[in-house]
This record gives sequence, structure tokens and C-alpha cells, in this order.
Amino acid sequence: MKVLVLDTTLRDGEQTPGVSLTVEQKLMIAEALDALGVDIIEAGTAVASEGDFKAIKAISDKKLKAEICSFARIRKEDIDAAADAGADSIFMVAPSSEYHINAKFPGKGKDFVIQKSVEAIEYARERGLIVEFGAEDASRADLEFVIALLKAGKDAKAERLTFADTVGVLTPERTSEIVGRLKKELKVPIAIHCHDDFGLATANTVFAVKSGANEFHATVNGIGERAGNASLEEVCMVLEYLYGIDVGIKKEKLYPLSKLVEKFTRVVV
Repeated sequence: MKVLVLDTTLRDGEQTPGVSLTVEQKLMIAEALDALGVDIIEAGTAVASEGDFKAIKAISDKKLKAEICSFARIRKEDIDAAADAGADSIFMVAPSSEYHINAKFPGKGKDFVIQKSVEAIEYARERGLIVEFGAEDASRADLEFVIALLKAGKDAKAERLTFADTVGVLTPERTSEIVGRLKKELKVPIAIHCHDDFGLATANTVFAVKSGANEFHATVNGIGERAGNASLEEVCMVLEYLYGIDVGIKKEKLYPLSKLVEKFTRVVV
């Protein structure tokens, strides 16, 4: 099975301190990502602002080869905004750690999160969206609950399931263990989303793919909030040249894309 590449430069990458992209800049980056050959472009969070909504709509209207995705919470308004902007899919996350559940749904519990997630997935599918459902802050959560949450997502007919290392605390070894367990328990396509707080985002992403992950999330130049995300160019090149796993990107287009993102974000590589 082909390993899918979800690029989140236009969503997680734009959360880099000091970075704010115009609609025109986002469109140029999206076109370059499409030419590179990424499978999914997470173009923003449609509900977050008028700018994000316009960017997702402009990119969706281009009818690129890549699937155009909007980030979403397990909230109806997020789903409606994504669908109204013309997105093909949503990457919808639910809090899975006690930290996030208590912060986002105070006074509620794990059963409430599962119920809200199922309702949101079912509604998103009614709106015609492909659903990638993720457990947010999963690396600090009880793994048994993460599995139960993702299984509920699978049963609600989410097409893809994601384990999010939201604060970048995974190690490569633990990543391999978790992906192996998820593959065994869930038997559906599994994606990995890693942050670079301890400098391990690329290594963790590579180990996830080596352990059976069907999709990975990354950003151009590894930009993103706090210490950044897994670097798209690093993961792609490590997988192909060190492990013989071709993810289907046009390698000669990586450098021009890197420089384009550097120019627009002013984050020097």
C-alpha cells in the first residue's frame, strides 16, 4: 500500500510565531505542493478566520490533483465551514489526554468525547467530506483510551485514523510500538503526526512508516508552532534513500519549494 503524504505547511506551519501567509501566497505554495506530488494538502482551518476560509476555497477551486483538507474540531461549525469552503476532507481531532479533555470539555469525561466524536464524524460524512480522525495529544494519553477513541472513529466510518504526538514527546522506539499496536487493533489506514519539541519529529515519523503507518504529516522546512513539525523534505529523503521507501514525490522540486516557503515565511533554512 502506498504511503500517503499529508502536508500541513499551510495550517500547522502557519502557526509558526511571526508567520502569516496571504491567500495568494497560500495558493502558490499549494500549487507547488501539488506539483511536488503530495497526496493531501491541509490548507488551513476553515472556521478559524475569513482568511483561512478564503484560502481553502481558492485552493479548492483550482481543482488540483491533491486532496484539499481543512483542520477541524469535533464541532458542527468547524465541519460546516470546511464543507462550505469546498474542502474534499477534514482532519478532525478529538482530545485524548486528560490535559486536553479537561481544558476543552471541563466537567466532561472520556465517554462524552467518544460520543461527540462519533456524532461529528457522522455529520461530516453527511456533508460529503472524507474524514481523517485523529486523537489529539495521544502520546500523553492512556493508550487504551486512544485505541477505544479511534475504534469509535473507525466504526463511525472515518476513512483514516491519526495518532498525534501534539507536544513532541514520543521516541522512535515508542512510536514503533504504538503504530504496531494500532495496526493490530484497528486494521485500517493509520497516520502519524509528529512535533519536534525534542528534535525527534523526523525520526519518529520515519519509524512510524517503517512500522506500518500508511500516512505521515509534515511541513516544508519543518516549520510549525513551538519547535516545529516533521520536515517534509527530511522524511521523504530519509525514507527513499536510507530505507528504500518511495513516497511518490518529485525530488527535484523539493529545493524550489523549500526556498518558496522560506521567502514567504521569512523563516531562514
